[in-house]
Amino acid sequence: MTAVTGSVRIDRHEIKISRPEKVLFPGEGITKGELIEYYARIAPRMLPHLRNRPLTLERYPDGIGTKRFFQKEVSSYFPDWIRRVTVPKVGGTVTHVVCNDAATLVYLANQACVTPHIFLSRVDKLDYPDQMVFDLDPQGEDFEVVRSTAQAFKQLLDELALPAYLKTTGSRGLHVVVPLRRRESYDSVRSFARDAAGIVIGQAPKERTLEQLKANRGERVFIDTNRNGYAQLIAPAYAVRARAGAPVSVPLAWSELSRKSLRPNGITIRTIFGRLEKAEDPWHDFWDNPASLATARRKLARRAKP
Repeated sequence: MTAVTGSVRIDRHEIKISRPEKVLFPGEGITKGELIEYYARIAPRMLPHLRNRPLTLERYPDGIGTKRFFQKEVSSYFPDWIRRVTVPKVGGTVTHVVCNDAATLVYLANQACVTPHIFLSRVDKLDYPDQMVFDLDPQGEDFEVVRSTAQAFKQLLDELALPAYLKTTGSRGLHVVVPLRRRESYDSVRSFARDAAGIVIGQAPKERTLEQLKANRGERVFIDTNRNGYAQLIAPAYAVRARAGAPVSVPLAWSELSRKSLRPNGITIRTIFGRLEKAEDPWHDFWDNPASLATARRKLARRAKP
């Protein structure tokens, strides 16, 4: 895709681009046009992680240094060709965007949607997540404790014979993600995640915590297992984050965890394609072998016994 001007045609849809010159990331002068170009180019890699999921849009109409808003309900002016799904919520329903194609992704970027956040389930089985996420959120500046916590999860998940994938959040931490067969409810998956986190915390309680109150966490890494609840959100693989430099949530090979240069916000929309040209996507097989938690739950219970 060449530089954005006027309008673009993608998947037989003509999308009028408004103010591509508007700066969304003022520190680096990154414009809305650059954001649109990024999402158009990354779409083949990103769409498998968006497809058939309700989205919540994190929008910054006047750039990341100004007021943001999170949009769940589809705007009335969105074109008819954009897919939608109506899902239940407390007290009613909400109709979300579903992004299954590059045209929709580009249209959302033109709405200054910096990050499209996803459900962990798909529209045909909303109550059954197809992935389990451990969100490792540092409270201080020591990234080494995040590395060691991620490695501890890898070791535990290997013992449980569960596939484990790693990515940066594009912000401050890391995500450890397990692809799942859609057989268990959110509550069941979240309970398993909390039990697994308890074992990892027990190995280094001075460095890791499940403490909900931020004031009580100290410098410990917060392991957020609540992401595994219904209608909770995560930034998917290849999403841009609203941080200086336009960093990207990037899939990692586990071998990269030991690199001293690794930073959770170290790869941006201006550097990621150089990376992708040099190496295979570490998540290329993410959806090939989803796991069941049944056997792993029995192993985890035995592992937890004193």
